[in-house]
Amino acid sequence: MIFSAKFRCLLLALMCLVLASCERPTSPPLPDSPPFTRLANIPKDSSVVFPLVVLNWSAGDNDGYIVGYQYRYFTYHLVLGTSNTWALFDSTNWINTTASSDTIAFNSTDSLNLQRFLVRAIDNGGTVDTKPAEKILYTTRATPPITTIETPKRNDTLLVLDHVTDWWPGVPLIFKSVDLTKGGNVVDFAWSVDGGPWNWGTDTSIYLAPSVFRLPLDGIHTIKVTSRNNTNLVDPKGDSVIVKLTIPPFERKILIIDETDELNNPFITRGISDSSVDQFYADVFPGSDEWDFKQKGMPPRSMLAHYELVVWHADDIPASYPHKISDPNNIAVLTDYLNVGGKFLMSGWGILKSFAYYKNFPFTFSPGTFVFDYLHIYTVDETGIIGDCLGGKGLPGVFSDIHVDSTKLAFFPYDGKLAQVNLITQMAGFTDILYSYMNAPSSPNVTYRGRAIALQYFGTSYDAIVLGFPMYFIQKDDAITMAKEIFRSLHIK
Repeated sequence: MIFSAKFRCLLLALMCLVLASCERPTSPPLPDSPPFTRLANIPKDSSVVFPLVVLNWSAGDNDGYIVGYQYRYFTYHLVLGTSNTWALFDSTNWINTTASSDTIAFNSTDSLNLQRFLVRAIDNGGTVDTKPAEKILYTTRATPPITTIETPKRNDTLLVLDHVTDWWPGVPLIFKSVDLTKGGNVVDFAWSVDGGPWNWGTDTSIYLAPSVFRLPLDGIHTIKVTSRNNTNLVDPKGDSVIVKLTIPPFERKILIIDETDELNNPFITRGISDSSVDQFYADVFPGSDEWDFKQKGMPPRSMLAHYELVVWHADDIPASYPHKISDPNNIAVLTDYLNVGGKFLMSGWGILKSFAYYKNFPFTFSPGTFVFDYLHIYTVDETGIIGDCLGGKGLPGVFSDIHVDSTKLAFFPYDGKLAQVNLITQMAGFTDILYSYMNAPSSPNVTYRGRAIALQYFGTSYDAIVLGFPMYFIQKDDAITMAKEIFRSLHIK
């Protein structure tokens, strides 16, 4: 079909008109609508709850998605003299979070506290919910915990080293905390030394390394502790102690601690005076200093720190009660001295028996006891009450034989011989038997013969010697020789 030119022009105009009619004007973009936030109904509004509350929330956004939340709360206290008038007491700033749940520790210092909690969502465009979700709660009182130091005590003198060893791990710090709030619980603890930073953790029994103290280490220092409970309240006062740390100089040679009670047998029977015993030990250990335990009690740590060797003797028979060396308080002082490198000699009648006085012998000491841990002695026995021991056979080439002074025991039931001697029947490593039991060839007590009655433990930090018999009843010349050989073994000049 052939169209006329006029018709073709008309058709082209119609087509342009149709194309033009398909285009629509573009509308301006809609504004970003804010998100909306909801709080879960647990706990219910106006509930009375513990100050630590778990709250849950959610949100939606019609034109985007949620990227985070903000929450805050206001605390109100009841106005004095009213029953329903609340005044603002405290408030927080907005807190950012991406979680849809959190545990809130409400400020709850009054007996009853009104809490107004708000939470709002934030969408991907940065728009914040203009109408935050809200919950009204009432919380009971929460009080901060109370923290106290148990060890060390105020004004204690502590023996220390400038480095940690296998026996001295540092200054012991033991403390505790209680929370008097019903439902409260202490969750964190902290310590500080000499005004330094707080060190938070969960342990309440630790050792403070010498590096945490300000220099000089030898001197006065302050230790502080505090704690935090599960409502995030921190003990505002805490507890503190001032202690004196002493690095032992060991510049003196020997301190003799005299625990012998001359009012006990066999001293009372023979009329042996305290001065006679003192003179015996002064002659055996020339140049030593003497400390009378009966008059003064246990010497302080600060005194022991000056002596290279501490000698403890208890030569009477402990017929009614054990020797005081076994008292845990006295042992605590001695072990502190040994842990920092002291040397120790212990001698006495039933001296090892005193550490298990009410037990039947033979007796095995368990780990955690002084005898087991520090002396490396495991099992101990004791001879009968009839005198049988004539002395001790010394470690060949190192210690000379010793003999009992029969003139000091010339009466029944001793008849010039020692009785109730401690026999060391099992010991651990790093020990030497210094003396072995000697009795007459005709003695029926053949099982005693050759048993260890004196032992030396060679430690990495300290050395210790135990004599399972009273040194006073050894012949004086033998005792003097014994002391010289002990000095050589302990490397004391």
